[in-house]
Amino acid sequence: MRAWALLSAVLWYLTGVGCQRSSLLNKKGFIFGKIGHPVKIYVKLHQNSPVLICMDLNRANTETVDPTYLWIGPKEKTLTDNTRISITETGKLMVRDFLEPLSGLYSCTLSYKTVKAETQEETTVKRRYEFMIFVDPFAPGWKSACNDSVDCEDITNRNILKARDRIEEFFRSQAYTFYHRLNNTVPAMHFVDHSFQVVRMDSCRPGFGKDEGLHSNCASCCVVCSPGNFSPDVDVTCQICASTQVYGAKSCPEASNKNQPGDD
Repeated sequence: MRAWALLSAVLWYLTGVGCQRSSLLNKKGFIFGKIGHPVKIYVKLHQNSPVLICMDLNRANTETVDPTYLWIGPKEKTLTDNTRISITETGKLMVRDFLEPLSGLYSCTLSYKTVKAETQEETTVKRRYEFMIFVDPFAPGWKSACNDSVDCEDITNRNILKARDRIEEFFRSQAYTFYHRLNNTVPAMHFVDHSFQVVRMDSCRPGFGKDEGLHSNCASCCVVCSPGNFSPDVDVTCQICASTQVYGAKSCPEASNKNQPGDD
C-alpha cells in the first residue's frame, strides 16, 4: 500500500528509492522551487524530507547578490533551525523524522539585489517559492510485523512476496516428489502453475484515503486526509468534516455530536 499527497509539479521522494520525475530534482537530491507553481513532494513517514532549495533552477545558475531567505511553514509559522527543522545559511530546508502534522505548505521568500549598470542603482527583488509536503504511512499491522524497523512497509511487502514464492515452491516440489519418486509417501496433489496468487486488500490506515480526482498522478495511493476531511477506519475515502483543521484527522466532532441523543 502506498500513501502519499498533494498539488502541481510532481516529485517522488522515498528514502532509499531514487525516483526522479522532474528537472526540479537534481542529482544530489535537492529540490528547487518553481515560480507560480507549488511543488508537490511525497515523504515517507519517519523519514527525512529531501532538501528544499529556496530558489528556482534558473536563479541557482545565475549570480545572486546579497540573498536572504525566509521560510514559512504550515499554519503560517516562521521556521527556524531546530531539532526538527534544518535550515542552512544558504536557504536549504530539510524536515527530520516526518510525521502527519508536519504536512502542508512550506513557502520561502528569496530576497536579493540587482544593480543597474548605468546608474549603479540597487533594487531589492523578492521571489516566493511554495512546496506542498505530505506523508506516506506504513501499512496496517506494521507494528507487529516489523517491530523496530523504520522501513516497515517495504519490509512487509518483501516478506509477503517471499512467503508467496515459498508456498508455491512447496506445492510444486511435493507434486514433483509424488510423480517422480518410487516411494510415493507424499499424499497426491495437483498444482497448476501460476494458480497461486496473492490478493491485495484495498485499504488505508485511519486518517488517510484515496482520491483519484485530487491525486490523479497517484490514484491508487493512500494520502493523508487534508484539513476539512477525516477517515475513522481503514476505508479508502476521506469523509468531509468542516470542523477538522489538521492533516490526518481520524475523527470528526460534528459526526460525534450527531450520534449523541438530543433533547426531545
